[in-house]
Amino acid sequence: MINDIKKTAEDKMKKSVEALRVEFTKVRTGRAHAGILDHVKVDYYGSLMPINQVANISIVDAHTLGVQPWEKNMSAKVEKAIRDSDLGLNPASMGDLVRVPIPPMTEERRKELVKVVKHEAEGGKVAVRNIRRDAIAHLKDLLKDKEIGEDDERRAQEEIQKMTDKYIAEMEKVLAEKEKDLMSV
Repeated sequence: MINDIKKTAEDKMKKSVEALRVEFTKVRTGRAHAGILDHVKVDYYGSLMPINQVANISIVDAHTLGVQPWEKNMSAKVEKAIRDSDLGLNPASMGDLVRVPIPPMTEERRKELVKVVKHEAEGGKVAVRNIRRDAIAHLKDLLKDKEIGEDDERRAQEEIQKMTDKYIAEMEKVLAEKEKDLMSV
């Protein structure tokens, strides 16, 4: 029982760290990377599809993405979807390839993005702490129902706290990497 609670808590904490990493890929730096366009949706015959399901995204150079729609008639729709997204990008069609230049970032914008990633990281830490709280509540319920002893409950709580500290430290590391990435020119 205790092992199940610890295993569930650890799995959820790992997922929280992974979710934070995924969120950080959406925050763009001055360099081009294909993950920037992950949440862009394209009108594909009446339904909205993620851009990576209607086109091939490649990195042309450090400051340019290339989007190659699988169907020639989709170029205009892909270009419009990128332009209408909240990314502030201005794509240009060159034949059947849509080039997406990534503008250089200003110092002010970098600081803004650092605030955004710190906020995201704080949300991730809160999620991990909530998982810890839920696991400890399960342990207290088991103790109350006399299914485990006080020593086992205390030991399990300490292990869950160590696990929590480990995953929060991992989130701090991921945040520090992203901050460094954002502030490098």
